Amino acid sequence: MCERAIIIGAGPAGLTAAYELITRTDIKPVIIEKTRDIGGISKTIVFKGNRIDLGGHRFFSKSEIIMKWWQKILPLQGSDSKDEILKKIEYHKRSVSVRLSPGGPDPEKTDRVMLIRNRLSRIFFLRKFFDYPVTLNRKTILNLGFQRIIKISWTYFLTKIIPFKKIESLEDFYISRFGKELYETFFRDYTEKVWGVPCSQIPSDWGKQRVKGLSVSRAIMHAMKALFRKETSIEQKNTDTSLIEQFMYPKMGPGQMWETVAGIIVGKGGTIILNSEVVGLEFSENKVKELVYLDHSTGSKCCMTGDYIFSSMPVRDLINAMGDKVPPAVKNVSDGLQYRDFITVGLLLNKLKIKNETKITTLYDLVPDNWIYIQERDVKVGRLQIFNNWSPYMVADIKKVWIGLEYFCNEGDKLWEMRDNEFINFAIDELHSIDIIDKDEVIDSTIIRMPKTYPAYFGSYSHFNAIRDFTDKFENLFLIGRNGMHKYNNQDHSMLTAITAVSNIISKEVSKKNIWDINTEEDYHEEKQNH
Repeated sequence: MCERAIIIGAGPAGLTAAYELITRTDIKPVIIEKTRDIGGISKTIVFKGNRIDLGGHRFFSKSEIIMKWWQKILPLQGSDSKDEILKKIEYHKRSVSVRLSPGGPDPEKTDRVMLIRNRLSRIFFLRKFFDYPVTLNRKTILNLGFQRIIKISWTYFLTKIIPFKKIESLEDFYISRFGKELYETFFRDYTEKVWGVPCSQIPSDWGKQRVKGLSVSRAIMHAMKALFRKETSIEQKNTDTSLIEQFMYPKMGPGQMWETVAGIIVGKGGTIILNSEVVGLEFSENKVKELVYLDHSTGSKCCMTGDYIFSSMPVRDLINAMGDKVPPAVKNVSDGLQYRDFITVGLLLNKLKIKNETKITTLYDLVPDNWIYIQERDVKVGRLQIFNNWSPYMVADIKKVWIGLEYFCNEGDKLWEMRDNEFINFAIDELHSIDIIDKDEVIDSTIIRMPKTYPAYFGSYSHFNAIRDFTDKFENLFLIGRNGMHKYNNQDHSMLTAITAVSNIISKEVSKKNIWDINTEEDYHEEKQNH
């Protein structure tokens, strides 16, 4: 009789675990997903033919394993000129219209590809654009003014002369890396907008994990090298993530990757149960014995046993599901874990008010940014996605502009509780007030709320080892993914935790240290793995 693995969550981590199990072992995966969707925060939401990418997912990794994994699922198509893109969009529309005609083109096959996209993410501050990462070029100097540039330069060099003795907070980390003036100009307000608390109250772990090797000197060196580089490889293995110039992207949005993976899993005999929430885990000694889930479609509870349990559900929910046998100290830490939630407002417009002032050629002279960091202090919007620039196929009518306004909040706060129409109007007014759009150009709109998008590095997080020590003792329980490990992992890191967990099962590795080590050091650990 085949062994069974129960996987909680159908996001990148859970689906990767199921795919690895079903292609590398005889273990049958059963995925239990709380929502009706595939992909977690990497899903694609479709609104009247327009596609929304929640948070913006660049398919780029320093891991060869992940880069090859993605291309095995969706092969690389490459990049196109403006004219070629327009021709393919017209062909795409025609192919969809005749998809049922005998001998007509198969849009399912032509759509299943990855595009190569150029990466540009800039900062919008003082009603002007700044390079990201910030580069001290002529435009930056003119935008900021000579006096502020002098202060930025002086405080940066001061940190090199008198380094921090101890870096405890995120504020300490940023100042030690970039200098006080640059931190206060470009990092403090945006970071506090994202997390809702002062940088001085956030441990330095977040900066060490997310910023890693990025620094002023590395940004300058990268810019210098770019002047003499003729071509950019999609691999960019030695490039910091914040400095990459190209990335892969599924033609129809990130959810296409995970919907395709889900189809492969089911086709090979795996099971995916949607709209069902794990509410109980029974355990004794060093193993999880049974799992209970609530089927929201029927309202009934179901029990299931598995030889292995993979959890990508929020840690706080996992510990609650384990019931009264959890030690009080572990429960207290779990209850104190905090999350940051996320709202996206999708706007369809005739045009943007901001113009393309770069030398980059775009369709209909649209600004070339994938996303724009909104640094302005008089609005709450944190980031602006321009979906046309992720993939032109994300927009039903390529002559229109399809954007996403991203807001960071907490469940139950004023933003989260605002009515949909009220929030949409509030978002439109914000973009209008900073001259990015003219509100009269808005054609249509929608809103999406995503709870527990970002696990926070404050609250009780400093005591998280109590939870890790408790869960690691269960031989058949593997915590994977962003929420599953309460780590601000990127998509590729989440996938690597799943791949490593499956490798541990195959090799009979008892320790879970190599799973927790992913995305904690300067270099990725996947280069040490064999699979």
